[in-house]
Amino acid sequence: MDMTSARSTTRVKSMTTIAVGQPEPQGCQVTEQGCNFSIYVPDAQRVEICLFNEAEEELCCLPLPGKTGPFWHGFIPGLLPGALYGYRVHGPEKVLPGTEFDPTKLLIDPYARRLNRPLLWHPDLYQGDSQFMIPKAVVTDESFDWQGTEKPEIGAHERVLYELHVKGFTRLKEKLPQLQRGTYMGLAHKETIKYLKTLGVSSLQLMPICSFMSEPRLQEMGLSNYWGYNTINFFSPDARYAVEDPVTEFKTMVRELHKAGIEVVLDVVFNHTAEGGVGGPVISFRGIDNRNFYLFEKHDGVTDYGRSVNNTGCGNSVNFDDPQTLKMVLDSLRYWATEMQVDGFRFDLAVSLARERGQYQRCSAFFKAVYQDPVLRKCVLIAEPWDIGEGGYQLGQFPEPWLECNDRYRDTLRAFWRGDAGYIGDFATRVAGSRDIFCKGHRPIAASVNFITYHDGFTLEDMVSYSERHNLANGENNRDGHSHNLSCNHGVEGPTDKAEVIAIREQHKRNLLASLLLSVGTPHLLAGDEIARTQQGNNNAYCQDNGINWLDWRLVDEQSNLLRYTRKLIQLRKSLPIITALNLHDDHYHHDSYGHELHWHKPEGGMLQEADWHDHANCVLGLEVFDHGHTHHPDTQRIFLMFNGSQYPISFLLIELPQGQCWHRLLDTAVDDGLAKNRRIRTQRYLLQPHSIALLERRFINAG
Repeated sequence: MDMTSARSTTRVKSMTTIAVGQPEPQGCQVTEQGCNFSIYVPDAQRVEICLFNEAEEELCCLPLPGKTGPFWHGFIPGLLPGALYGYRVHGPEKVLPGTEFDPTKLLIDPYARRLNRPLLWHPDLYQGDSQFMIPKAVVTDESFDWQGTEKPEIGAHERVLYELHVKGFTRLKEKLPQLQRGTYMGLAHKETIKYLKTLGVSSLQLMPICSFMSEPRLQEMGLSNYWGYNTINFFSPDARYAVEDPVTEFKTMVRELHKAGIEVVLDVVFNHTAEGGVGGPVISFRGIDNRNFYLFEKHDGVTDYGRSVNNTGCGNSVNFDDPQTLKMVLDSLRYWATEMQVDGFRFDLAVSLARERGQYQRCSAFFKAVYQDPVLRKCVLIAEPWDIGEGGYQLGQFPEPWLECNDRYRDTLRAFWRGDAGYIGDFATRVAGSRDIFCKGHRPIAASVNFITYHDGFTLEDMVSYSERHNLANGENNRDGHSHNLSCNHGVEGPTDKAEVIAIREQHKRNLLASLLLSVGTPHLLAGDEIARTQQGNNNAYCQDNGINWLDWRLVDEQSNLLRYTRKLIQLRKSLPIITALNLHDDHYHHDSYGHELHWHKPEGGMLQEADWHDHANCVLGLEVFDHGHTHHPDTQRIFLMFNGSQYPISFLLIELPQGQCWHRLLDTAVDDGLAKNRRIRTQRYLLQPHSIALLERRFINAG
């Protein structure tokens, strides 16, 4: 047994009194004299704190003697870090509408920094006194040796997001110690960091790591919420991903990634919780302030506490009109950004956070609070700009400095490279930064988070291998998951040995990755796409905690080739500030003496005209990017991108360069590895193969 736990147990057994304490801060605060507890329960008659030993046997249950407004508080002298606790709340004799007070239900402290174990639904253990099902909050000493490590300074133009699942990324990585696979320490391991550095990504976007519970219906089917989008506590890192202490191990992971210059961005889920809709279990928030913490439907101005608002599709919706709820979420964000040292956040169903009186507000209290906060406004802030409520699709409507996941980019790029007609104008707009959505002069070019794949949906490999979803393993008769995938199987559904099918699939993947990493905006890669990870056609693998989601690091030749190609593409992007730091001369977001210019060209030469953009059959175009007013200056970049979405080879007439300059090929996705055999172009025409991309850069001949 850990000595800290042993000491705290000894102290707890002898405790019979509790002092009044202080209402702030919320949660538990350790001092040299003991520990202060404070919890917000506005409508309670009595609140008790229950202490447990390391075997989770209840040692005592003490009424909190202090009450300041809606805050109940108490101070327990001599209590040490490692002690376990939970709350029981008693309601008034006259039951208030919407309250769910039940002292037989042990409640998790909403401000708990650590839970002693994962929360698993168990109906038998929940009945009656639920303390045997509910994990205990741990009194936590948050001291940690950061070894002088500071957060990396990643410029917006340098950021390459890489989305991964803490468990799935290293669960099958044989070079790691067995106990560390699938954990925070697995991500902190030097082998993992070496891979990430070699790949070239700047920022890890971690799928949810806050403590969560799988839905009861999933557990009844023998499944689990593997993705973790079912949060039950906004402060504590989930114990599933820890060897021993999740707080220390999470901090260690952040420290080691920061040492390597890699950012950590958390995917946070504040829009709903694991307590579900009306009738769901009483685990934390519901037993504390159900009527204010959650949203309920209204009829003729009267709240119907029997019907939850379901803007999230998950049974309940958190109420951001409530000041205490808003404060708790902001406290959580500051905690992760300061104490845990993370660099930013990706907000799941972010529209829900900005709803006031049911409607999305671009100037909501949440946005204002974040904007004025000296800590949070410096963080990377990424919105999933929709929920399923009324007016829930708000792409492009988030305030500066927010970035937004651009699903229109995804759909357009998928459709264009699948060969769908009529997409040339939209394709050009998405590649150039989606300035129709993120308006010039008001939003930075990095505002569009460009992605081809995300955790929800097909992987890159499956997108070129399956025309239909294959989700039977999820237990919903293949009805779950999106049916509009804009994917194609190239003639064979699923795996194949046909060389011609494999070849066109590999080229399709090269086209999508090249488009992504050569587009203006912030690129987002899904972990495993660079090694052709498959989910066997499952496009909604949220409940599969197995090989469907875990990355298999045993690579065949095609996978190794794709990995090398992706690494080179990321390096190529970094060498092209004319794309990553694009500053259009007519975009006044940045004040500069001059900017860049984009020209769209026909293959036969000359600029595309209005009729060309409206030609439904047209799927071939060239893009020239250069410095406005400094076209021939030796210190400036000039590039020419050619896109051929047709099934025919296309001869492009190249832009004529002055004497002493030439075009040099950096990329051609029709070549097996996409980036090999780079060479000087000595003719005025370039033959671009069907379904491919080529990138040329202007160079000076005497410069090599």
